[in-house]
Amino acid sequence: MSFTPEQIQAALKHLKRSDPVMRKLIRDVGPFTLRPNRNHFRMLIRSIISQQISTKVARSIRLRVESLVKPKTPTAKNLVKLSDETLRSAGLSPQKTRYLRDLCEHVLDDRLRLRRLGNLPDEEVITELIQVKGIGLWTAQMFLMFSLGRLDILPHDDLGIRSAIRHLYDLDELPGKETCHQIAEPWRPYATVASWYCWRSGDLEKNEQISAAEYPV
Repeated sequence: MSFTPEQIQAALKHLKRSDPVMRKLIRDVGPFTLRPNRNHFRMLIRSIISQQISTKVARSIRLRVESLVKPKTPTAKNLVKLSDETLRSAGLSPQKTRYLRDLCEHVLDDRLRLRRLGNLPDEEVITELIQVKGIGLWTAQMFLMFSLGRLDILPHDDLGIRSAIRHLYDLDELPGKETCHQIAEPWRPYATVASWYCWRSGDLEKNEQISAAEYPV
């Protein structure tokens, strides 16, 4: 499901009331504009490609991968037909080529049934997704946030989130999991919305304007 206007309004009201740092950040960034990507397969492709590389490079690779099957939309059926050499020509590393192929195979043989994930609680979604090579907690959390539209996800291992928390809350070093969750406690049950604002704070620092549709890639 998408974030409803009522959910967004409730989230912003809660965050402004519960955390003065978040209140200022929301004022500086402006409206919450994230709209979940309902194509679950494409969202997983995006998340796998974006692992450990910059947003700009990830987006470039993703567009080249998608161009390999144009004018069709990327699906497990048409991507699995491409050779490793063809996939790597788009800029994929050998490792990520294996990850995408394993994702395709899981979808095609119904070990991963994408359509049913929206009916499962967060932890069960994560359990289903991490059976695929290359999908760990971070990728599963990105899926929960950016495809299923879950409201209370905190990707505590994400470098952008950790860097933003360090800067926004005046920490001496990058926070670990425990510190991230302690700081995020007032955000609950809207950690997804707060996390999105944390990412956007990094764009403000760089004076960049990135479309909400480009997250997490």
